[in-house]
Amino acid sequence: MRRIYDIHGGIHPPERKALSQPGQLRPAGMPAQLVLPLSQHIGKPAEVLVEVGERVLGGQPLAQADGLVSVPVHAPTSGTVIAIEARSVPHPSGLTNQCIVIDCDGQDAWLPLAPLVEWQQQSPDALVERVRAAGIAGMGGAGFPTAVKLLASDKHKIDTLIINGTECEPYITADDTLMQVAADKIIEGAEILAFIVGAEQILIGVEDNKPDALSAIQTAAAKSKRAVEVASFPTKYPSGGEKQLIEILTGQQVPSGRIPADLGLLCQNPGTAVAVRDAIIEGRPLTRRIVTLTGEALSAPGNFDVMLGTPIAHLLTLAGFQPEHNRRLIHGGPMMGFALDNAEIPIVKTSNCILVPTEQELPTPPPAQACIRCGLCAEACPASLLPQQLYWFARAKDQDALEAHNLFDCIECGACAWVCPSNIPLVQYYRAGKASIIDTRQEKARSDRLRERFEARQERIAREAEEREAKRAARKAAAEQKVAAGGSEDPVQAAIARAKARKQPTEPMADQSTDPAVAPVTDPATTPSKEPAE
Repeated sequence: MRRIYDIHGGIHPPERKALSQPGQLRPAGMPAQLVLPLSQHIGKPAEVLVEVGERVLGGQPLAQADGLVSVPVHAPTSGTVIAIEARSVPHPSGLTNQCIVIDCDGQDAWLPLAPLVEWQQQSPDALVERVRAAGIAGMGGAGFPTAVKLLASDKHKIDTLIINGTECEPYITADDTLMQVAADKIIEGAEILAFIVGAEQILIGVEDNKPDALSAIQTAAAKSKRAVEVASFPTKYPSGGEKQLIEILTGQQVPSGRIPADLGLLCQNPGTAVAVRDAIIEGRPLTRRIVTLTGEALSAPGNFDVMLGTPIAHLLTLAGFQPEHNRRLIHGGPMMGFALDNAEIPIVKTSNCILVPTEQELPTPPPAQACIRCGLCAEACPASLLPQQLYWFARAKDQDALEAHNLFDCIECGACAWVCPSNIPLVQYYRAGKASIIDTRQEKARSDRLRERFEARQERIAREAEEREAKRAARKAAAEQKVAAGGSEDPVQAAIARAKARKQPTEPMADQSTDPAVAPVTDPATTPSKEPAE
Protein backbone atom coordinates (compact mmCIF):
# COMPACT_ATOMS: atom_id res chain seq x y z
CA MET A 1 0.00 0.00 0.00
CA ARG A 2 1.55 3.30 -1.13
CA ARG A 3 2.01 5.93 1.53
CA ILE A 4 0.15 9.16 0.76
CA TYR A 5 1.62 12.49 1.82
CA ASP A 6 -0.06 15.85 2.42
CA ILE A 7 0.76 19.18 0.82
CA HIS A 8 0.94 22.63 2.34
CA GLY A 9 -2.18 24.73 2.07
CA GLY A 10 -5.05 23.84 -0.22
CA ILE A 11 -8.77 24.49 0.10
CA HIS A 12 -12.08 22.62 -0.18
CA PRO A 13 -14.44 24.60 -2.44
CA PRO A 14 -17.83 23.09 -3.38
CA GLU A 15 -17.18 20.43 -6.02
CA ARG A 16 -20.41 20.59 -8.08
CA LYS A 17 -19.13 17.74 -10.29
CA ALA A 18 -22.33 15.69 -10.39
CA LEU A 19 -24.02 18.44 -12.41
CA SER A 20 -22.29 17.33 -15.64
CA GLN A 21 -23.02 13.60 -15.15
CA PRO A 22 -19.47 12.22 -15.32
CA GLY A 23 -19.15 8.94 -17.16
CA GLN A 24 -21.75 9.77 -19.80
CA LEU A 25 -20.10 10.90 -23.05
CA ARG A 26 -22.24 12.60 -25.69
CA PRO A 27 -21.29 13.29 -29.32
CA ALA A 28 -20.99 16.96 -30.25
CA GLY A 29 -21.61 16.29 -33.94
CA MET A 30 -20.15 18.34 -36.77
CA PRO A 31 -20.48 22.13 -36.72
CA ALA A 32 -20.94 24.10 -39.91
CA GLN A 33 -17.55 25.73 -39.48
CA LEU A 34 -14.29 25.04 -37.64
CA VAL A 35 -11.86 27.72 -36.44
CA LEU A 36 -8.38 26.32 -35.77
CA PRO A 37 -5.83 28.68 -34.12
CA LEU A 38 -2.21 28.25 -35.17
CA SER A 39 -1.18 28.49 -31.51
CA GLN A 40 -2.94 26.00 -29.24
CA HIS A 41 0.11 25.33 -27.08
CA ILE A 42 3.07 26.92 -25.34
CA GLY A 43 5.71 27.91 -27.88
CA LYS A 44 5.81 29.25 -31.42
CA PRO A 45 2.67 29.16 -33.57
CA ALA A 46 2.59 26.65 -36.40
CA GLU A 47 3.31 27.66 -40.01
CA VAL A 48 0.41 27.53 -42.47
CA LEU A 49 0.58 24.86 -45.19
CA VAL A 50 -2.76 25.44 -46.96
CA GLU A 51 -4.34 28.24 -48.96
CA VAL A 52 -7.75 29.86 -49.00
CA GLY A 53 -10.05 27.93 -51.31
CA GLU A 54 -8.21 24.63 -50.86
CA ARG A 55 -10.20 21.49 -50.01
CA VAL A 56 -8.77 19.53 -47.10
CA LEU A 57 -9.38 16.06 -45.69
CA GLY A 58 -9.63 14.89 -42.10
CA GLY A 59 -6.20 14.28 -40.59
CA GLN A 60 -4.47 16.48 -43.15
CA PRO A 61 -1.77 18.79 -41.74
CA LEU A 62 -2.97 22.39 -42.03
CA ALA A 63 0.09 23.93 -40.38
CA GLN A 64 3.52 22.52 -39.56
CA ALA A 65 5.58 22.94 -36.41
CA ASP A 66 7.87 25.97 -36.46
CA GLY A 67 10.84 24.87 -34.40
CA LEU A 68 11.27 22.49 -31.49
CA VAL A 69 8.72 24.01 -29.12
CA SER A 70 5.82 23.99 -31.55
CA VAL A 71 3.24 21.47 -32.78
CA PRO A 72 1.36 21.06 -36.07
CA VAL A 73 -2.38 21.57 -36.57
CA HIS A 74 -4.56 19.01 -38.41
CA ALA A 75 -8.00 19.13 -40.00
CA PRO A 76 -10.61 17.40 -37.80
CA THR A 77 -12.80 16.69 -40.84
CA SER A 78 -13.07 17.42 -44.56
CA GLY A 79 -14.07 20.78 -45.97
CA THR A 80 -12.82 23.94 -47.65
CA VAL A 81 -10.48 26.56 -46.23
CA ILE A 82 -12.43 29.82 -46.46
CA ALA A 83 -10.13 32.13 -44.48
CA ILE A 84 -6.77 32.44 -42.77
CA GLU A 85 -7.19 35.43 -40.53
CA ALA A 86 -7.11 36.80 -37.00
CA ARG A 87 -9.95 35.50 -34.82
CA SER A 88 -10.74 35.57 -31.10
CA VAL A 89 -9.16 32.64 -29.24
CA PRO A 90 -9.49 31.36 -25.66
CA HIS A 91 -6.87 33.33 -23.73
CA PRO A 92 -7.00 35.51 -20.57
CA SER A 93 -5.76 38.49 -22.60
CA GLY A 94 -8.77 38.42 -24.91
CA LEU A 95 -6.48 39.02 -27.89
CA THR A 96 -6.86 37.51 -31.35
CA ASN A 97 -4.65 35.00 -33.12
CA GLN A 98 -4.19 33.75 -36.67
CA CYS A 99 -6.67 30.96 -37.39
CA ILE A 100 -7.51 28.64 -40.26
CA VAL A 101 -11.27 28.63 -40.90
CA ILE A 102 -12.84 25.57 -42.55
CA ASP A 103 -16.33 25.18 -43.94
CA CYS A 104 -17.21 21.54 -43.17
CA ASP A 105 -18.69 19.59 -46.10
CA GLY A 106 -20.41 16.95 -43.95
CA GLN A 107 -18.64 14.05 -45.67
CA ASP A 108 -15.98 13.53 -42.99
CA ALA A 109 -13.55 12.20 -45.61
CA TRP A 110 -10.12 11.36 -44.18
CA LEU A 111 -6.62 10.76 -45.39
CA PRO A 112 -5.50 7.11 -45.07
CA LEU A 113 -4.11 6.47 -41.59
CA ALA A 114 -0.79 4.74 -40.92
CA PRO A 115 -1.30 2.51 -37.85
CA LEU A 116 1.68 1.09 -36.00
CA VAL A 117 0.48 -1.94 -34.05
CA GLU A 118 3.94 -3.38 -33.36
CA TRP A 119 5.19 -0.21 -31.74
CA GLN A 120 7.49 -2.16 -29.41
CA GLN A 121 9.71 -2.87 -32.42
CA GLN A 122 10.30 0.86 -32.99
CA SER A 123 12.97 3.03 -31.40
CA PRO A 124 11.90 5.63 -28.82
CA ASP A 125 13.11 8.39 -31.15
CA ALA A 126 10.84 7.14 -33.95
CA LEU A 127 7.86 7.09 -31.57
CA VAL A 128 8.63 10.61 -30.33
CA GLU A 129 8.67 11.79 -33.93
CA ARG A 130 5.22 10.25 -34.44
CA VAL A 131 3.96 12.04 -31.33
CA ARG A 132 5.37 15.31 -32.65
CA ALA A 133 3.84 14.80 -36.11
CA ALA A 134 0.43 14.06 -34.52
CA GLY A 135 0.30 17.55 -33.01
CA ILE A 136 -0.03 16.42 -29.40
CA ALA A 137 0.27 18.98 -26.62
CA GLY A 138 -0.56 18.55 -22.94
CA MET A 139 -4.33 18.38 -22.58
CA GLY A 140 -4.59 19.02 -18.87
CA GLY A 141 -2.55 22.17 -18.32
CA ALA A 142 -0.87 24.92 -20.31
CA GLY A 143 -0.42 22.81 -23.45
CA PHE A 144 3.32 22.10 -23.41
CA PRO A 145 4.34 20.12 -26.54
CA THR A 146 4.35 16.46 -25.49
CA ALA A 147 7.28 15.47 -27.73
CA VAL A 148 9.49 18.08 -26.06
CA LYS A 149 8.52 16.76 -22.63
CA LEU A 150 9.38 13.22 -23.69
CA LEU A 151 12.83 14.38 -24.79
CA ALA A 152 13.63 15.04 -21.12
CA SER A 153 14.61 11.37 -20.93
CA ASP A 154 17.63 12.19 -23.15
CA LYS A 155 19.19 14.15 -20.28
CA HIS A 156 17.50 12.54 -17.27
CA LYS A 157 16.87 8.96 -16.23
CA ILE A 158 13.11 8.61 -15.80
CA ASP A 159 12.17 5.95 -13.24
CA THR A 160 8.44 6.60 -12.85
CA LEU A 161 5.73 7.80 -15.22
CA ILE A 162 2.86 9.48 -13.36
CA ILE A 163 -0.57 9.74 -14.98
CA ASN A 164 -2.38 12.65 -13.35
CA GLY A 165 -6.03 11.62 -12.98
CA THR A 166 -6.70 14.10 -10.19
CA GLU A 167 -8.87 16.69 -11.95
CA CYS A 168 -9.27 18.60 -8.72
CA GLU A 169 -10.98 21.78 -9.93
CA PRO A 170 -14.72 22.10 -9.17
CA TYR A 171 -17.28 21.39 -11.92
CA ILE A 172 -14.83 19.79 -14.39
CA THR A 173 -15.35 16.08 -15.16
CA ALA A 174 -13.71 15.62 -18.58
CA ASP A 175 -10.88 13.41 -17.27
CA ASP A 176 -13.27 11.59 -14.91
CA THR A 177 -15.43 10.70 -17.92
CA LEU A 178 -12.40 9.70 -20.01
CA MET A 179 -11.16 7.36 -17.27
CA GLN A 180 -14.56 5.69 -17.14
CA VAL A 181 -15.12 5.24 -20.89
CA ALA A 182 -11.54 4.70 -22.11
CA ALA A 183 -9.57 3.19 -19.23
CA ASP A 184 -7.96 0.55 -21.48
CA LYS A 185 -6.74 3.24 -23.89
CA ILE A 186 -5.25 5.23 -21.01
CA ILE A 187 -3.27 2.18 -19.88
CA GLU A 188 -2.10 1.50 -23.45
CA GLY A 189 -1.01 5.10 -23.84
CA ALA A 190 0.79 4.98 -20.49
CA GLU A 191 2.64 1.83 -21.60
CA ILE A 192 3.80 3.58 -24.77
CA LEU A 193 4.92 6.66 -22.84
CA ALA A 194 6.80 4.52 -20.31
CA PHE A 195 8.53 2.66 -23.17
CA ILE A 196 9.60 5.92 -24.81
CA VAL A 197 11.17 7.40 -21.67
CA GLY A 198 12.42 4.10 -20.24
CA ALA A 199 10.34 4.28 -17.06
CA GLU A 200 10.24 1.11 -15.01
CA GLN A 201 7.02 1.99 -13.17
CA ILE A 202 3.68 3.56 -14.09
CA LEU A 203 1.85 5.32 -11.26
CA ILE A 204 -1.71 6.62 -11.73
CA GLY A 205 -3.11 9.04 -9.15
CA VAL A 206 -6.88 9.52 -8.76
CA GLU A 207 -8.70 11.54 -6.09
CA ASP A 208 -11.14 9.58 -3.94
CA ASN A 209 -14.13 11.62 -5.16
CA LYS A 210 -14.08 9.63 -8.44
CA PRO A 211 -14.94 6.07 -7.37
CA ASP A 212 -16.21 4.93 -10.79
CA ALA A 213 -13.13 6.22 -12.59
CA LEU A 214 -10.88 4.70 -9.95
CA SER A 215 -12.56 1.30 -10.36
CA ALA A 216 -12.30 1.41 -14.17
CA ILE A 217 -8.61 2.33 -14.08
CA GLN A 218 -7.83 -0.40 -11.53
CA THR A 219 -9.57 -3.02 -13.72
CA ALA A 220 -7.66 -1.91 -16.82
CA ALA A 221 -4.34 -1.72 -14.94
CA ALA A 222 -4.73 -5.29 -13.73
CA LYS A 223 -4.61 -6.47 -17.36
CA SER A 224 -1.33 -4.72 -18.13
CA LYS A 225 1.91 -6.68 -18.42
CA ARG A 226 3.85 -3.77 -16.98
CA ALA A 227 4.08 -2.59 -13.38
CA VAL A 228 1.09 -0.25 -13.10
CA GLU A 229 0.09 1.08 -9.68
CA VAL A 230 -3.14 2.99 -9.07
CA ALA A 231 -3.18 5.24 -6.00
CA SER A 232 -6.17 6.99 -4.46
CA PHE A 233 -5.85 9.95 -2.09
CA PRO A 234 -8.10 12.44 -0.28
CA THR A 235 -9.73 15.22 -2.26
CA LYS A 236 -8.24 18.67 -1.83
CA TYR A 237 -7.75 21.53 -4.24
CA PRO A 238 -5.23 21.91 -5.94
CA SER A 239 -3.88 18.38 -5.63
CA GLY A 240 -3.81 18.18 -9.43
CA GLY A 241 -0.88 20.56 -9.77
CA GLU A 242 2.11 18.66 -11.13
CA LYS A 243 4.44 19.44 -8.24
CA GLN A 244 1.65 18.98 -5.70
CA LEU A 245 0.72 15.54 -7.06
CA ILE A 246 4.36 14.46 -6.99
CA GLU A 247 4.62 15.43 -3.33
CA ILE A 248 1.35 13.63 -2.52
CA LEU A 249 2.39 10.38 -4.20
CA THR A 250 6.15 10.30 -3.49
CA GLY A 251 6.81 12.73 -0.65
CA GLN A 252 9.40 14.50 -2.82
CA GLN A 253 9.32 18.23 -3.50
CA VAL A 254 10.46 19.57 -6.86
CA PRO A 255 12.88 22.42 -6.02
CA SER A 256 12.19 25.92 -7.28
CA GLY A 257 13.39 26.35 -10.84
CA ARG A 258 13.70 22.60 -11.40
CA ILE A 259 11.50 20.10 -13.25
CA PRO A 260 10.13 16.66 -12.25
CA ALA A 261 12.61 14.97 -14.59
CA ASP A 262 15.37 16.09 -12.23
CA LEU A 263 13.83 13.65 -9.73
CA GLY A 264 13.40 10.90 -12.30
CA LEU A 265 9.67 11.57 -12.71
CA LEU A 266 7.48 12.44 -15.69
CA CYS A 267 3.82 13.54 -15.42
CA GLN A 268 1.21 13.25 -18.15
CA ASN A 269 -2.55 13.78 -18.36
CA PRO A 270 -4.97 10.90 -19.14
CA GLY A 271 -6.12 12.73 -22.27
CA THR A 272 -2.53 13.08 -23.42
CA ALA A 273 -1.97 9.35 -22.85
CA VAL A 274 -4.99 8.49 -25.03
CA ALA A 275 -3.84 10.93 -27.73
CA VAL A 276 -0.39 9.28 -27.77
CA ARG A 277 -2.01 5.85 -27.99
CA ASP A 278 -4.19 6.94 -30.93
CA ALA A 279 -1.24 8.53 -32.72
CA ILE A 280 0.93 5.41 -32.42
CA ILE A 281 -1.49 2.48 -32.67
CA GLU A 282 -4.05 4.05 -35.04
CA GLY A 283 -1.93 6.72 -36.74
CA ARG A 284 -4.57 9.32 -35.85
CA PRO A 285 -3.49 12.93 -35.14
CA LEU A 286 -4.99 14.95 -32.31
CA THR A 287 -8.21 16.46 -33.66
CA ARG A 288 -10.75 15.82 -30.85
CA ARG A 289 -11.07 16.00 -27.11
CA ILE A 290 -13.65 15.67 -24.29
CA VAL A 291 -15.08 18.97 -23.02
CA THR A 292 -17.28 19.48 -19.96
CA LEU A 293 -20.21 21.88 -20.43
CA THR A 294 -21.65 22.67 -17.06
CA GLY A 295 -23.38 25.31 -14.97
CA GLU A 296 -26.95 25.99 -13.90
CA ALA A 297 -27.59 28.18 -16.94
CA LEU A 298 -27.60 24.98 -19.04
CA SER A 299 -30.65 22.73 -19.13
CA ALA A 300 -28.66 19.71 -20.41
CA PRO A 301 -25.07 19.92 -19.11
CA GLY A 302 -22.70 17.06 -19.80
CA ASN A 303 -19.44 15.87 -21.32
CA PHE A 304 -19.09 16.04 -25.10
CA ASP A 305 -16.74 14.45 -27.63
CA VAL A 306 -15.77 17.58 -29.58
CA MET A 307 -13.84 18.37 -32.76
CA LEU A 308 -11.08 20.90 -32.17
CA GLY A 309 -12.08 24.24 -33.66
CA THR A 310 -15.77 23.82 -32.82
CA PRO A 311 -17.30 27.19 -31.84
CA ILE A 312 -18.50 27.25 -28.26
CA ALA A 313 -21.88 28.50 -29.48
CA HIS A 314 -22.45 25.12 -31.18
CA LEU A 315 -21.86 23.31 -27.87
CA LEU A 316 -24.07 25.70 -25.93
CA THR A 317 -26.96 24.81 -28.21
CA LEU A 318 -26.45 21.09 -27.52
CA ALA A 319 -26.28 21.71 -23.77
CA GLY A 320 -29.50 23.74 -23.63
CA PHE A 321 -28.11 27.22 -23.09
CA GLN A 322 -30.47 29.64 -21.29
CA PRO A 323 -28.98 33.08 -21.95
CA GLU A 324 -31.50 34.86 -19.75
CA HIS A 325 -29.94 33.14 -16.72
CA ASN A 326 -26.31 33.74 -17.63
CA ARG A 327 -24.07 36.81 -17.51
CA ARG A 328 -20.68 35.36 -18.46
CA LEU A 329 -19.01 32.37 -20.06
CA ILE A 330 -15.90 30.91 -18.42
CA HIS A 331 -13.24 28.89 -20.20
CA GLY A 332 -12.09 26.36 -17.61
CA GLY A 333 -13.31 26.04 -14.04
CA PRO A 334 -14.25 28.62 -11.41
CA MET A 335 -10.76 28.68 -9.87
CA MET A 336 -8.34 28.87 -12.80
CA GLY A 337 -10.69 29.74 -15.67
CA PHE A 338 -11.13 33.09 -17.38
CA ALA A 339 -14.11 34.90 -18.88
CA LEU A 340 -14.78 34.82 -22.63
CA ASP A 341 -16.02 37.86 -24.54
CA ASN A 342 -18.10 35.92 -27.07
CA ALA A 343 -19.44 32.43 -27.84
CA GLU A 344 -17.81 32.12 -31.27
CA ILE A 345 -14.43 31.37 -29.70
CA PRO A 346 -13.31 27.84 -30.66
CA ILE A 347 -12.44 24.78 -28.62
CA VAL A 348 -8.67 24.16 -28.59
CA LYS A 349 -6.39 21.40 -27.34
CA THR A 350 -6.34 22.80 -23.79
CA SER A 351 -10.13 23.36 -23.52
CA ASN A 352 -11.40 21.02 -20.81
CA CYS A 353 -14.48 22.92 -19.63
CA ILE A 354 -16.93 25.66 -20.52
CA LEU A 355 -18.65 26.90 -17.37
CA VAL A 356 -22.03 28.63 -17.83
CA PRO A 357 -23.14 29.71 -14.34
CA THR A 358 -26.09 31.75 -13.18
CA GLU A 359 -25.46 34.94 -11.24
CA GLN A 360 -26.71 33.27 -8.05
CA GLU A 361 -24.49 30.25 -8.62
CA LEU A 362 -21.29 32.21 -9.26
CA PRO A 363 -21.84 35.86 -8.32
CA THR A 364 -19.83 38.61 -9.94
CA PRO A 365 -16.91 39.38 -7.60
CA PRO A 366 -17.49 42.51 -5.50
CA PRO A 367 -15.03 45.43 -5.66
CA ALA A 368 -11.68 44.73 -4.05
CA GLN A 369 -10.99 46.22 -0.64
CA ALA A 370 -7.72 47.06 1.06
CA CYS A 371 -5.53 44.16 2.19
CA ILE A 372 -5.96 43.58 5.95
CA ARG A 373 -2.83 41.40 6.24
CA CYS A 374 -4.78 38.45 7.65
CA GLY A 375 -2.37 35.86 6.23
CA LEU A 376 -5.08 33.49 4.99
CA CYS A 377 -3.59 33.55 1.49
CA ALA A 378 -0.25 32.27 2.77
CA GLU A 379 -2.00 29.46 4.63
CA ALA A 380 -3.88 28.42 1.49
CA CYS A 381 -0.98 28.63 -0.98
CA PRO A 382 0.02 25.10 -2.08
CA ALA A 383 3.41 26.32 -3.32
CA SER A 384 4.36 27.74 0.11
CA LEU A 385 4.72 31.25 -1.29
CA LEU A 386 3.89 34.60 0.34
CA PRO A 387 0.92 35.83 -1.74
CA GLN A 388 0.51 39.04 0.24
CA GLN A 389 4.11 40.10 -0.42
CA LEU A 390 3.83 39.12 -4.08
CA TYR A 391 0.71 41.26 -4.31
CA TRP A 392 2.53 44.34 -2.98
CA PHE A 393 5.54 43.77 -5.22
CA ALA A 394 3.30 43.26 -8.26
CA ARG A 395 1.48 46.51 -7.54
CA ALA A 396 4.81 48.31 -7.18
CA LYS A 397 6.13 46.61 -10.35
CA ASP A 398 9.21 45.54 -8.40
CA GLN A 399 10.42 42.78 -10.70
CA ASP A 400 13.55 41.97 -8.72
CA ALA A 401 11.53 41.40 -5.55
CA LEU A 402 8.97 39.30 -7.42
CA GLU A 403 11.68 37.03 -8.76
CA ALA A 404 13.40 36.87 -5.38
CA HIS A 405 10.10 35.65 -3.89
CA ASN A 406 9.74 32.95 -6.57
CA LEU A 407 6.77 34.39 -8.44
CA PHE A 408 7.16 31.80 -11.20
CA ASP A 409 6.53 28.99 -8.71
CA CYS A 410 2.95 30.25 -8.53
CA ILE A 411 0.64 27.81 -10.38
CA GLU A 412 -2.19 30.39 -10.53
CA CYS A 413 -4.57 28.00 -8.79
CA GLY A 414 -6.61 30.83 -7.28
CA ALA A 415 -6.66 29.38 -3.74
CA CYS A 416 -5.30 32.66 -2.33
CA ALA A 417 -7.99 34.73 -4.03
CA TRP A 418 -10.71 32.29 -2.94
CA VAL A 419 -9.90 32.76 0.77
CA CYS A 420 -9.17 36.51 0.57
CA PRO A 421 -11.74 38.42 2.71
CA SER A 422 -10.94 41.62 0.79
CA ASN A 423 -11.86 40.06 -2.57
CA ILE A 424 -8.52 41.07 -4.09
CA PRO A 425 -7.99 39.44 -7.53
CA LEU A 426 -4.54 38.22 -6.56
CA VAL A 427 -4.01 35.88 -9.51
CA GLN A 428 -4.52 38.73 -11.98
CA TYR A 429 -1.72 40.65 -10.28
CA TYR A 430 0.56 37.62 -10.47
CA ARG A 431 -0.22 37.07 -14.15
CA ALA A 432 0.52 40.72 -14.89
CA GLY A 433 3.77 40.50 -12.93
CA LYS A 434 4.88 37.40 -14.82
CA ALA A 435 4.05 39.00 -18.16
CA SER A 436 6.02 42.12 -17.23
CA ILE A 437 9.08 40.09 -16.22
CA ILE A 438 8.90 38.02 -19.41
CA ASP A 439 8.69 41.20 -21.49
CA THR A 440 11.71 42.60 -19.69
CA ARG A 441 13.67 39.40 -20.26
CA GLN A 442 12.81 39.40 -23.95
CA GLU A 443 13.77 43.07 -24.29
CA LYS A 444 17.08 42.38 -22.53
CA ALA A 445 17.71 39.44 -24.85
CA ARG A 446 17.06 41.69 -27.87
CA SER A 447 19.37 44.36 -26.47
CA ASP A 448 22.07 41.78 -25.82
CA ARG A 449 21.82 40.52 -29.38
CA LEU A 450 22.06 44.08 -30.76
CA ARG A 451 25.06 44.82 -28.54
CA GLU A 452 26.78 41.62 -29.66
CA ARG A 453 26.18 42.52 -33.31
CA PHE A 454 27.55 46.06 -32.75
CA GLU A 455 30.65 44.77 -30.95
CA ALA A 456 31.22 42.19 -33.67
CA ARG A 457 30.98 44.95 -36.31
CA GLN A 458 33.45 47.15 -34.43
CA GLU A 459 35.86 44.23 -34.13
CA ARG A 460 35.53 43.53 -37.85
CA ILE A 461 36.20 47.19 -38.76
CA ALA A 462 39.26 47.28 -36.50
CA ARG A 463 40.54 44.00 -37.91
CA GLU A 464 40.13 45.16 -41.50
CA ALA A 465 41.94 48.43 -40.67
CA GLU A 466 44.81 46.46 -39.14
CA GLU A 467 44.97 44.23 -42.19
CA ARG A 468 45.11 47.27 -44.53
CA GLU A 469 47.86 48.88 -42.46
CA ALA A 470 49.79 45.64 -42.44
CA LYS A 471 49.59 45.45 -46.24
CA ARG A 472 50.82 49.07 -46.58
CA ALA A 473 53.71 48.38 -44.25
CA ALA A 474 54.56 45.25 -46.21
CA ARG A 475 54.60 47.15 -49.51
CA LYS A 476 56.74 49.93 -48.05
CA ALA A 477 59.18 47.45 -46.56
CA ALA A 478 59.46 45.67 -49.88
CA ALA A 479 60.14 48.95 -51.70
CA GLU A 480 62.78 50.01 -49.18
CA GLN A 481 64.43 46.63 -49.47
CA LYS A 482 64.55 47.00 -53.26
CA VAL A 483 66.17 50.46 -53.03
CA ALA A 484 68.67 49.23 -50.49
CA ALA A 485 69.60 46.42 -52.87
CA GLY A 486 70.59 48.99 -55.55
CA GLY A 487 67.36 49.12 -57.44
CA SER A 488 65.76 52.11 -59.15
CA GLU A 489 64.16 55.08 -57.51
CA ASP A 490 61.85 54.30 -54.58
CA PRO A 491 58.44 53.77 -56.27
CA VAL A 492 56.61 55.07 -53.23
CA GLN A 493 58.54 58.35 -53.24
CA ALA A 494 58.10 58.57 -56.98
CA ALA A 495 54.34 58.19 -56.65
CA ILE A 496 54.30 60.91 -53.99
CA ALA A 497 56.26 63.25 -56.26
CA ARG A 498 53.91 62.65 -59.17
CA ALA A 499 50.91 63.41 -56.97
CA LYS A 500 52.49 66.69 -55.82
CA ALA A 501 53.22 67.64 -59.40
CA ARG A 502 49.61 67.19 -60.39
CA LYS A 503 48.59 69.59 -57.64
CA GLN A 504 50.94 72.46 -58.84
CA PRO A 505 49.09 75.54 -60.37
CA THR A 506 49.24 75.98 -64.18
CA GLU A 507 50.97 78.95 -66.02
CA PRO A 508 48.98 82.26 -65.98
CA MET A 509 47.00 83.12 -69.14
CA ALA A 510 48.50 85.59 -71.62
CA ASP A 511 47.26 89.24 -71.81
CA GLN A 512 44.10 89.14 -73.80
CA SER A 513 44.67 92.63 -75.22
CA THR A 514 47.78 91.46 -77.13
CA ASP A 515 46.36 88.17 -78.23
CA PRO A 516 44.99 88.60 -81.77
CA ALA A 517 42.81 85.53 -81.30
CA VAL A 518 40.87 87.18 -78.53
CA ALA A 519 38.24 89.79 -79.32
CA PRO A 520 38.79 93.19 -77.68
CA VAL A 521 36.75 94.00 -74.66
CA THR A 522 34.58 97.05 -75.13
CA ASP A 523 34.08 99.73 -72.54
CA PRO A 524 30.49 99.78 -71.35
CA ALA A 525 30.71 103.51 -70.83
CA THR A 526 31.46 104.20 -74.51
CA THR A 527 29.18 101.60 -76.02
CA PRO A 528 25.89 103.01 -77.31
CA SER A 529 22.85 101.78 -75.49
CA LYS A 530 20.45 99.53 -77.41
CA GLU A 531 17.46 100.52 -75.29
CA PRO A 532 14.91 102.78 -77.02
CA ALA A 533 15.01 106.51 -76.30
CA GLU A 534 12.33 107.97 -74.20
